[in-house]
Amino acid sequence: MILIVDDRPENILPLKKILELHNFKTDSAESGEEALKKILNNSYSVIILDVQMPGMDGFEVAEAIAGFSKAKDTPIIFLSAVNKEKKFITKGYSSGGIDYLTKPVDTDILLLKVKTFCKLFEQQQELKAIQNSLQTEIEIRKQAQEELAVRMQELHFILESLPQIAFTISVNSRIEYVNEHWFQYSHDATAFPETHPDDNVCERWEKHFEEGVEFSSDVRLKQLETQEYRYFLLKIIPVLQNGIIIRWVGTFTDIHQQKIANELLEHKVELRTRELLDKNSELETTNHELQQFAWVVSHDLKEPLRKIQTFNNLVMDKYLNENPEAASYLNRSINSSARMSRLISDLLDYSRLSVKAYFQPTDLRALVEELLQDFDEVIVDKQAKITMDALPVIDTIPSQIRQVFQNLISNALKFSKPDVPPVIKISAEMIKTREADAPADPDGQFCRIIIQDNGIGFDEKFLDRIFVIFQRLNNLNSYEGTGIGLAIAKKIMDKHNGLISAQSIENKGAKFLLILPVNQEGALTQKRIEN
Repeated sequence: MILIVDDRPENILPLKKILELHNFKTDSAESGEEALKKILNNSYSVIILDVQMPGMDGFEVAEAIAGFSKAKDTPIIFLSAVNKEKKFITKGYSSGGIDYLTKPVDTDILLLKVKTFCKLFEQQQELKAIQNSLQTEIEIRKQAQEELAVRMQELHFILESLPQIAFTISVNSRIEYVNEHWFQYSHDATAFPETHPDDNVCERWEKHFEEGVEFSSDVRLKQLETQEYRYFLLKIIPVLQNGIIIRWVGTFTDIHQQKIANELLEHKVELRTRELLDKNSELETTNHELQQFAWVVSHDLKEPLRKIQTFNNLVMDKYLNENPEAASYLNRSINSSARMSRLISDLLDYSRLSVKAYFQPTDLRALVEELLQDFDEVIVDKQAKITMDALPVIDTIPSQIRQVFQNLISNALKFSKPDVPPVIKISAEMIKTREADAPADPDGQFCRIIIQDNGIGFDEKFLDRIFVIFQRLNNLNSYEGTGIGLAIAKKIMDKHNGLISAQSIENKGAKFLLILPVNQEGALTQKRIEN
């Protein structure tokens, strides 16, 4: 906006019309005092100021404007119809005017001057705005540098107080700062300490530096005083500001004692492993020898027992038919010999379980059907009824799993109620997990086999005892047995990565549960995960 100051309205009006025709906004004042008031409240790009005015003349107004910080740079064009002498023109320039025109004014020249001075004023204002912006940015950067200097000082103080060797690296990979511990391993604050030739740390660090990721590695540094290498853990992490790396901070932590101790421990472990391998080899040899010994002992113990039984039977048949008391004593001796023979056989079977054997796909139904043929006489004699559902094909050691079914079916027939025909049911279902009460799942990786009878059963408080070797719950005179059968079954199930459990109520039958993996390789994998 342009301010026109003249004490005569007839001089103001034509100037306003001319300027407004050329899209200039105008304002006017009819005295120097009024002009100063308007200048204080408004911003003008050019002031057209008449020299001769009552009260304050144009020169006085210009000098007063020069004292206003807001308007001191506003261009002032003096207009005068009387004061055309050189001294007045000179006074106009010295009082703050930028031009001096005499009346009558050439409007074209005035317009050109106004346009020029307006443009200069606008450019000046833009320049001031840029200067102010730069000054603000300079102040912000100065403040940021001061804050950064304080933080760097704090960082250096922290690094200096660390027991480790500490340093910082700039984004152009130059070492900026090192603490005092650095000089135990390097004379130069701008170069890394000497590392062991085999460690090859620099190349690996450069790759992490390029990728902008944390670096960590064991490294050996040569100590200047002793010229010996010591183990350190080198760790260098990036320091980020607004997501941009501004520097790296690194430390060397002395791990020499731990490293030496670990190497010593590893050496001891290696020696111990070798010793264990040797012991295992010796145990395998000893175990083989024990197996052979068991066979020999079994044969040597059974032979005299057979002779005792044979001669006792001959004596009883030939000489004691008419002596019931002597026949009773001799019959006890024969029964004891028979039990001892069974005990020797069961112990031999139990010891055989430690012999290594291999798993193979086994049709359980075919295996059980073949097994039941061995019980034909007992089944007929006791009028037993045995039913069997479909059984799957799974990985087993056939000879061993056959023994499990043999022991369980034998017990079901043996521990039947007097004068009650045994009823035995064998069923199977797939389950997901290796748990006795796991829910059925057609796609499960385990098979649950149930062998249920209607025999005498047992009290479940003795459940933990029935799978322990030589543990019996029944009277020896009422039921034959050695107390080894279920212990053998338990050991076989363990070897098959399976479970054996039982449910029973006394005098209401028993239910034995066998949990077996369908695939032994998958079972071993799951077992490792569980452990």
